[in-house]
Amino acid sequence: MSAPATGAQEWRDIPWPQVERDVHTLQRRIYRASQNGDRRLVHRLQRLLMSSWSAKCLAIRQVTQDNQGKRTPGIDGIAALSPDDRLSLISHLSLDAKPKPVRRVWIPKPGTDEQRPLGIPTIYDRAVQALVKLALEPEWEAKFEPNSYGFRPGRSCHDAIEAIFGVTHLQAKYVLDADIAKCFDRIDHDALLAKLDTFPVVRRLVKGWLKAGVLDGDTLFPTEQGTPQGGVISPLLANIALHGLEDHLRSAFPRYRVVDGQSTTWQPHVIRYADDFVVLHPDREVIRRCHQLAQEWLAGLGLELKPSKTRFAHTLREEGGERGFHFLGFHVRQFPAGKYRTGRLRGEKKLGFKTIITPSKAKVLLHYRKLAGIVRRMNSCTQEELIRVLSPIIRGWSNYYRTGHSKQTFQGLDDLLFHALRSWARRRHHTKGARWIAARYWRLPAWAFGCRDGPTLPKHAATPIQRHVKVQGGRSPFDGDWLYWTSRMGRYPGISYRLATSIRRQRGKCYHCGQYLMPWALLEVHHVEGRQADGRLGALAAVHRHCHDLIHGPNSDPRGVDDNNEPIEEPDEAKVSRPVLKTTAPGDRRREFD
Repeated sequence: MSAPATGAQEWRDIPWPQVERDVHTLQRRIYRASQNGDRRLVHRLQRLLMSSWSAKCLAIRQVTQDNQGKRTPGIDGIAALSPDDRLSLISHLSLDAKPKPVRRVWIPKPGTDEQRPLGIPTIYDRAVQALVKLALEPEWEAKFEPNSYGFRPGRSCHDAIEAIFGVTHLQAKYVLDADIAKCFDRIDHDALLAKLDTFPVVRRLVKGWLKAGVLDGDTLFPTEQGTPQGGVISPLLANIALHGLEDHLRSAFPRYRVVDGQSTTWQPHVIRYADDFVVLHPDREVIRRCHQLAQEWLAGLGLELKPSKTRFAHTLREEGGERGFHFLGFHVRQFPAGKYRTGRLRGEKKLGFKTIITPSKAKVLLHYRKLAGIVRRMNSCTQEELIRVLSPIIRGWSNYYRTGHSKQTFQGLDDLLFHALRSWARRRHHTKGARWIAARYWRLPAWAFGCRDGPTLPKHAATPIQRHVKVQGGRSPFDGDWLYWTSRMGRYPGISYRLATSIRRQRGKCYHCGQYLMPWALLEVHHVEGRQADGRLGALAAVHRHCHDLIHGPNSDPRGVDDNNEPIEEPDEAKVSRPVLKTTAPGDRRREFD
């Protein structure tokens, strides 16, 4: 797996399909060796992967082309690399270089007054981190617990929500809804390195990144604990640190227990997404014991539960002044028979309740305030400009929540937004009557807010409710079953209808390079024959982001803007990176995030 004998003269001349095949072949071998417990073979294959020319090419492409924050500079001020610089970096990328401190950046937390600290490494350090991650991730994907869903390839928050539904839809449960306080900032370095248990080269690199320090303004602060948010490898390190929590809580209880003369499963269900997790069990004392066990286990990592975000709940009865619990922007609750039709056990026995998962009221209110605030601030803008700003926000939020019981919520939001838009129109034409305003700004009789010869604002309720299929617990993208993973890409709730349709039509392969579209890839839509006036899908094709860059040449616009050249705004609840939809008009490159 060395460089081709002829050598690549330009970045675009690198044989990317062959590069990806070489890297994925080694990753699959690492995954299988880790499953078999062959530690020596795992380390030998990891060394081979990190020294390969193909892995270095792929790591550099990930941090300079594929990454969402690719244009964020580190302490060296370098925000981007030209194709020639990327090609030169391949030969200079080394595992012996000393890591540099990260640059501190503060970003606001959605819905709160708090700020989240990010640590941005230099592009060189990000490339080395990506290279090491290519080697470490297959090893740990073979070890991670089945109900861990955060920051893992091929898994999402919708998988975690569907796992909760699978646990609660047949039986009422007590719940420990827990959140780890400042997880990324307080992880004990020695405990993390001991759990990593890798060979000296990788251990030295990881320790260097952990101890590199943070440059905030002109002041350098040492880092004695935590892994900086913003690094390429930081989410993987956090998952490694928290690995074992599920097994620890479940192993404290017998697998089966006799209750009322019948043998029943007694181990609690633990579902974790990054630093948030829930524990579910029908017995209150088991949940109380799990709370104590979790605190003791986390103390060994220098972590603790956050009291303000940790509570006991019950899915059916009132507990702590509330019924049900909130997780990842959803509200999970069981309703007694009456308002909803009762659930049934194996189609016969009536359960007396129905499990309903809806968007959280706090998230609904936050979303509406965001939309209403935009409408108020854009009082002097045209209708077309207002639609261009609101459309990606509505689509993104609706796509995130379309897997739950959200139809009533969507309709209620559309009603509230209608009143906000009507007030906006009245402020612009306070001397006109209601009929004139309706004919001017709405398309009747559907009451769609849209221009006569321009775009129309999408409605929340137009998004179809689609049940998500949970990923199988023991599955990983490194298991080699690409047909399974690419078939899931066309049904993932985080992508748009156009992108999903293109993926299914292309049988899960990229239109440009012919490679399978894997879960970790950033995807875009390419207009093969230019934009079609009737909006038909025949001219659209799903491609990798880097393939789209190659199609349109090195001078294409790299800015993050939507289809109408407006800044991108992602939904607050999207805690996992999702595929991106980008549309292209003739002679122009503009992006749309759904």
